[in-house]
Amino acid sequence: MTDNQRKNFGPRLKEIRIAKKMTLQEFYSPIAKHVNNFSPIETGSRMIGKRLSEDVIRYYHINETWLATGKGKIFTEEEQNQEKTSHKDELKEGVPFLNINPSDFSLPGTDFLNEKPEYYVNFRPFNDCDAYLPVYGDSMYPKYASGEIIAVREIINKDIIQWGEAYLVMADESANSITTVKLLFEHNNPAKIVLRAANPNYPGDTILDKGAIRRLFIVKGKITRNQL
Repeated sequence: MTDNQRKNFGPRLKEIRIAKKMTLQEFYSPIAKHVNNFSPIETGSRMIGKRLSEDVIRYYHINETWLATGKGKIFTEEEQNQEKTSHKDELKEGVPFLNINPSDFSLPGTDFLNEKPEYYVNFRPFNDCDAYLPVYGDSMYPKYASGEIIAVREIINKDIIQWGEAYLVMADESANSITTVKLLFEHNNPAKIVLRAANPNYPGDTILDKGAIRRLFIVKGKITRNQL
């Protein structure tokens, strides 16, 4: 791809994002740390870099020819097949509600996502999530109260974290296999991460080596049981 072609990428990426009904944060956070940089890219006042454009194309299976010229299909065949499957699954079921405590699945080889759901929830804002889970304890109160239900989505690239947001963190044995929902903050050592409770009655931070994180899920939001 040439620099001249990449000048057209921003507005067309915005077209895709709007069609998917996603915010800047939702669309670009799995790909880049600094999501706000995409606002001028989408308006065309800033050109997207070669490496970053390749990451977006790869992640969303975008047809590069369409992105550069506006001609042809927007997505590759792989993405179109995924969209069809996702839409069918969404209409059929939704996102599973798992009435379990992820701490019970902290050992390697166990996966709480394989548990049988009590039912499925079809709530459009969170239909890209992996599961709904009940909140245990009050360390995250008032952000999340015990008994409320959170929607979580697994993060594959653990180097891209939205600081100050809540995550479900599952650590390995080197960190005592802790499994917890906490706010994540940047540590002055890039190899470490800060876990912090939202409840002021739970003072003190937990410092965790990034390498100890076995699985990581962002908390996209919450619902109450009367919304189910």
